[in-house]
Amino acid sequence: MRLVSLLPSATEIVYSLGLGDDLVGVTFECDEPPAARSEKTIVVGGRDTRGMTAREIDSYVRAQLAAGADLYTLHARALADLRPDLILTQDLCRVCALPSGQVEDALGYLGCQADVLSLDPHSLDEVLDSILAVGQRTGVPERATRLVGELRARLARTATAVAGRRRPKVAVIEWVDPPFTAGHWIPDLVTAAGGEPVAARPGAPSVPVSWADIATAAPELIVVAPCGYHLSGSIEQAGAVARALPGVPVWAIDADGIVVRPGPRLIDGVEAFASILHPDAVPAAPPAAVQLVTAPG
Repeated sequence: MRLVSLLPSATEIVYSLGLGDDLVGVTFECDEPPAARSEKTIVVGGRDTRGMTAREIDSYVRAQLAAGADLYTLHARALADLRPDLILTQDLCRVCALPSGQVEDALGYLGCQADVLSLDPHSLDEVLDSILAVGQRTGVPERATRLVGELRARLARTATAVAGRRRPKVAVIEWVDPPFTAGHWIPDLVTAAGGEPVAARPGAPSVPVSWADIATAAPELIVVAPCGYHLSGSIEQAGAVARALPGVPVWAIDADGIVVRPGPRLIDGVEAFASILHPDAVPAAPPAAVQLVTAPG
């Protein structure tokens, strides 16, 4: 089966199911594993936002959406030339990837007969279900079942380790200028790690709020997880959070790696959150996963 992934998270799922050799097309953001972007055909491009501030990126995205313009460029002819059997895409967030309807319209125009599977999880359980869906559609349901079983076993081990402990109040910041709450599956990661998510929207899109709104939720610690950034970028942006919410411990986390992409590595995210919240109960997170940026003075 010839597969095309229009989502970094779907690319990770494909490789986790041992289907990397079947993958023929990806997006410019598919960087895990690195071979995906270097060895496969890029069928979706987008603006390089390196060097832009968080405010500049937010303003650019708002302007594009208000004008009805696209944030991503579908290389439709290149996609059709790959002759895919199945395309993995989404309708969850226009800022994260191309919507499936746009892909289907392009395929219809080009006469390409590929099937399209839209992955739109809103919760951690639905993320795991999406792995099963990909396994079913690609003919490897037993691999998907085994993988999800392993991921659920890791969640169970974390739950056992933190059971009965006090749950600290945690605010996860998905964007810093302006600040955005944590939405969709991210509050589930905090809960699974033994925390209480506050200033959050479980199962719903992240929305802009004020720093006062976050302060009113009385978080005991802040985790900075800006969409589109790994740990180094999160650390850079955490300073603004520390200035806005003085006196609250601020942590940075590898957002793109283990928090914001709905794929198998979200379980790494749960374990990383648990290492922050209950360091005496679970193993320490890898150095590239989390870092304490400011502690209350």
